[in-house]
Amino acid sequence: MTIHIYQAQLLHYLTEENLVERTQRATLDTTNLTNAERPNVTVVDKNVTLLPVVAGVKVYPEYIANGALVVDDTTGQVVDYGHSAAMISEYGNADGRAPVQVHDYQHKLIMPGFIDTHVHYPQIDMIAAFGEQLLDWLNNYTFVTEANFGDPKVAHDTSKFFLNQLLANGTTSALVFSTSHPESVEAFFEESTRLNTRMITGNVLMDQNAPEHLCVPTEQGIRDSQNIIDKWHDRGRQHVAITPRFAITSTPKQLQMTGELYRSYDSVYLQTHLAENLDEIAFVRELYPNHKGYLDVYHDLGLLGRRTTLAHGIYLETPEYEVLRDTGTQIAHCPTSNLFLGSGLFDLSKTLSYTGVSIATDVGAGTSLSMLTTLSEAYKVQQLQNNPLSAHQGLYQITLGNAQSLLLDDKIGNFMPNKEADFVVIDMGGTDLLERRMTQTKSLDEQLFVLMMLGDDRVIEETIIAGISRYKKMAAA
Repeated sequence: MTIHIYQAQLLHYLTEENLVERTQRATLDTTNLTNAERPNVTVVDKNVTLLPVVAGVKVYPEYIANGALVVDDTTGQVVDYGHSAAMISEYGNADGRAPVQVHDYQHKLIMPGFIDTHVHYPQIDMIAAFGEQLLDWLNNYTFVTEANFGDPKVAHDTSKFFLNQLLANGTTSALVFSTSHPESVEAFFEESTRLNTRMITGNVLMDQNAPEHLCVPTEQGIRDSQNIIDKWHDRGRQHVAITPRFAITSTPKQLQMTGELYRSYDSVYLQTHLAENLDEIAFVRELYPNHKGYLDVYHDLGLLGRRTTLAHGIYLETPEYEVLRDTGTQIAHCPTSNLFLGSGLFDLSKTLSYTGVSIATDVGAGTSLSMLTTLSEAYKVQQLQNNPLSAHQGLYQITLGNAQSLLLDDKIGNFMPNKEADFVVIDMGGTDLLERRMTQTKSLDEQLFVLMMLGDDRVIEETIIAGISRYKKMAAA
């Protein structure tokens, strides 16, 4: 067992409940500081207005300029955090205690690990495929690529590459689509277990309107999902999501059985797609003419609920927003995908006024695994609707907000003691342009906005998973 103290600038987001817990501790942290040190003590900015992912829960940014994060590498949890001088004083004396290792990142920024709530790992091999909108893109590129994942070697090699790419981009947890092959799920969970990353996936359910070799008979697909739940759900840091691709590729019987399986568990997730593209919506109306709309198909067949994440949700009517609110169903906003496929513009603030919204890459229609790049595109999508996205709102959403959306905020999402130590070390001057641009900034808000607009994998210095370093940027030769 070793206690690790990471000296750095710290930024994360606290709920009001977290803040109450921290107030007394923060006061104790500053007791022995000199007056010269006090201006750099914890700053919780209550003047920042953040739209919460969980209705009624107030959220505030906490920034510590001269901070330190204390981590136990045996439990993989956060022990404490606060002003560097206070943390060194309390935990730096190794007499009679576990060994202590101090990591000097005082000129870097440490944040909780980024969380991606909608991404297709098999599609990493066809990212940036040219020139199609959703349905043609699926037929011409996606299904062709996914056909290979019945081969365990392909699935393992791709899982390993994909997970390492996530780490290189500072992403420590994700809600992931595999393929209809159980082998693709097995490979992914095995590689995730090796890295000890907290991940969610499941076999894709399709029994119509897709290539025959990717369709799995209705009952067999459900049995595959059941077997995967039995083997993998809540095993270590792995979770299972029941995963019908979308209403077009599932018969009513399959969706009904999916809903029945989902409702038989309290902790299993469900993920699918909703209202991404106008042609898609029209096709769903043809397939399900007796339903009021796309969302009603899922509602009627029992797929909605607090552990359900629906990707996209661009084209919704007021009654559909109300159903999302009443069922607690979450929406994953995928800006780079929506722009790349020409799908449409998502209204973030409106959707947040009804239900929880997470932010996701949606690779391979999305064009980057970087959550920072994704935020940059989310900003542009909102700008086109006269609804600018602040850096604090974006950074909150890809950390604590996405954890809240996935009901994992008791485990990950900020630096509260006893949470899992998944975090990322960020070099705010990670490119020549960023380094130069940062010299012109006059406030933390400006710096974070520049990071959100210009940052990508090049700013990720190190990624730590449950207290263990799993990625470190190589120094330039």
